[in-house]
Amino acid sequence: MKQTPKVNYQLVLDKTLKELTLQQRRPKLLLHACCAPCSSYVLEYLTQYFEITVFFYNPNISPESEYQHRVSEIQRLIREMCPSVHFLEGQYEPKRFYEMAKGLEHEPERGERCHKCYRLRMTESALAAKSGGFDYFTTTLSISPQKDSQVLNQIGKEISEATGVPYLYSDFKKHGGYLRSIELSAQYSLYRQNFCGCVFSRS
Repeated sequence: MKQTPKVNYQLVLDKTLKELTLQQRRPKLLLHACCAPCSSYVLEYLTQYFEITVFFYNPNISPESEYQHRVSEIQRLIREMCPSVHFLEGQYEPKRFYEMAKGLEHEPERGERCHKCYRLRMTESALAAKSGGFDYFTTTLSISPQKDSQVLNQIGKEISEATGVPYLYSDFKKHGGYLRSIELSAQYSLYRQNFCGCVFSRS
């Protein structure tokens, strides 16, 4: 079977941003965020081009104390680094995550369970973007070396087609994005968790 060639999503993003600089207004972007460290570089990068609202919807995170810690950290980052950015917290719905993961508990990291988790969080983000009249939605998830940008962007494309909200294609780990997020995490003394968020990623 012929493999589909990989897409360089950073080049796709570069082209989009170049086109946006020709517009007379800054479009509204709903940025799904998983945590403060991953958001740091993405915010530094994209605030030049967009009016951003960070959307924190992560029902996979457990326990609740971990979830609340990540919420408070990303709110602090926004206050200290980019106060013009807005923040919107989604519902904390761990039961919804466990229902989604049923039967996939023993899947390896980056496997089908993770793909369904991406889809759950990104779908909720697209629906929030549609409800709020945003021009684009995207996610910070592609900054992680542990996340497959090809999978993430394909999911984003499918959700965009289903909801009618344009998806901002990206691979934020490119251009030294991941390394810059480490530098910014140190600069702002951010809590850097050692697991993705769910109980399965801890084992």
